[in-house]
Amino acid sequence: MLITIAAFLATQAVAATPAAAEPPKAEAQTPAAASAAKAKSEPKEPTKPIFTPNEVKSTGSATVGGRRIAYQAMAGTLVVHAKDWDDTEALEDAATPDKKKDDEDDKPKAEASMFYTAYFKNGAPAANRPITFLFNGGPGSSTVWLHMGAFGPRRVVTAEQRHTPAAPYTVVNNDQSLLDASDLVFIDAPGTGFSRVAGKDKEKSFYGVDQDIDAFTQFITQFLSKYGRWNSPKYVFGESYGTMRGAGLALALQNKDVDLNGLILLSDILNWDLLPDDPQINPGIDLPYVVALPTYAATAWYHNRVGNRPADLQTFLAEVEAFATGEYAQALIKGNDLGADERQRVAAKLATYTGLPVAYLLKTNLRIEYGAFQKELMTEQDTTVGTLDTRFVGVTLDPLSKVASYDPQSAAISAAYVAAFNDYARGTLRYGEGTEFKSGIPIYSKWDYKHQPPTADKPLIALPNVLPDLAVAMKTNPDLKVMVNGGYYDVSTPYFAGKFEMRHLPVPANILSNVEYHYYESGHMVYAHQPSLVAIHDNVADFIRRTSGAR
Repeated sequence: MLITIAAFLATQAVAATPAAAEPPKAEAQTPAAASAAKAKSEPKEPTKPIFTPNEVKSTGSATVGGRRIAYQAMAGTLVVHAKDWDDTEALEDAATPDKKKDDEDDKPKAEASMFYTAYFKNGAPAANRPITFLFNGGPGSSTVWLHMGAFGPRRVVTAEQRHTPAAPYTVVNNDQSLLDASDLVFIDAPGTGFSRVAGKDKEKSFYGVDQDIDAFTQFITQFLSKYGRWNSPKYVFGESYGTMRGAGLALALQNKDVDLNGLILLSDILNWDLLPDDPQINPGIDLPYVVALPTYAATAWYHNRVGNRPADLQTFLAEVEAFATGEYAQALIKGNDLGADERQRVAAKLATYTGLPVAYLLKTNLRIEYGAFQKELMTEQDTTVGTLDTRFVGVTLDPLSKVASYDPQSAAISAAYVAAFNDYARGTLRYGEGTEFKSGIPIYSKWDYKHQPPTADKPLIALPNVLPDLAVAMKTNPDLKVMVNGGYYDVSTPYFAGKFEMRHLPVPANILSNVEYHYYESGHMVYAHQPSLVAIHDNVADFIRRTSGAR
């Protein structure tokens, strides 16, 4: 507000009035103003919770390895709260006009109601019965995939390498359920499945790397208290983006005095600098092409696109891995200094390993863009190979496109998983009446990818990397065991990227020996291939038994 000189002089004259002068009368307040002043002076009532935890109990059984396992199932929600805003956000608040601030303050603080399905083996004492927390990734994915495809007591049957016909779908006893080794808790991330978010800044509060890790940390510690599982051997199983969450959780839980016995990673991506991009957009970043090459070679081998195709896949991939980290990596590092003869020689080798034409590889400058391989490998047949699992093929949507327009595996099996879980949840678990089940939500591009590593004083504006989190967790809990699993036919999170990450995990050799590796002739969802489902069940069950003393 501006004050004129005349008004200013008038105020000075009033100030100079002798003390004997009559004091000014108080300005009369309107009833509305008086009510507002009174409300402002009185303490505010505590904000009422948005969500209320709930739980529905049921019973069932599964037969695993010929043995019947009776269990109690708990389908319900726990409520977690947004962290307090950081100093930067507080400063932004201070600059907000009072009216807007008042409006915002009237909104309840953000909460997430996180849905879970827990299975507890009957008669097993909690003191020595392992418990495993499982989740998929996305970000923005529910955990329907691990639940109905891998380790829950019931499993949906899908077709191998082709589109699963429409309903009715077949749901069977899951003889590969992990209930033979551990109690299980399948968790849907905030906003996915039957989980929901609400309140002030709900997206900013839960849709980000560190926000997500914090929400799951709150959930797990609450769960341990609710069901009396603090003294149980504890495991975290994450798939895809869930591996980033899982590695972050290993440290975040330790900071809440929860030591894990084991961390199980499936189709891991802990360092997002290894994700491929368009070389025209992000030139000079060459490692993603190096770590993706063995998966391209495995795919070409599978579809008989490799010249002089060797009989053994593992022997072939060892050769490709050596080329990828040797001659190929050196050629990419040289950039524009790479000579024409060497460029031609490397392109010829790439063609041998990938099944792509030399002329095409020279046009790409030896760098195969994400999605381009899937589109080009069988382009003469107008077919596209899968991204999550390159064993799958589908009709190309746009023959003139540069990259694949969709993922044939996702299109082939997603409807079966979602329908089967909706039917199972509402019919068997008796949960979800009147509520939409969201298998996934479109938040990938809106996700807050800033992450604060344990040695940094603030979140970094960079692609997230949770290898430092895992390293600190393993150093401070030297008994923590880590199991890495992956599929050879996964372009989304290439198996060799997982190997490469762990080669650079900053821990001493004696701690690095706590990491073990298992790879399968399947894709991202290893369990979508029946022989691989059997193998990963046996490997994970053995890992839990070895590291927990479970019987």
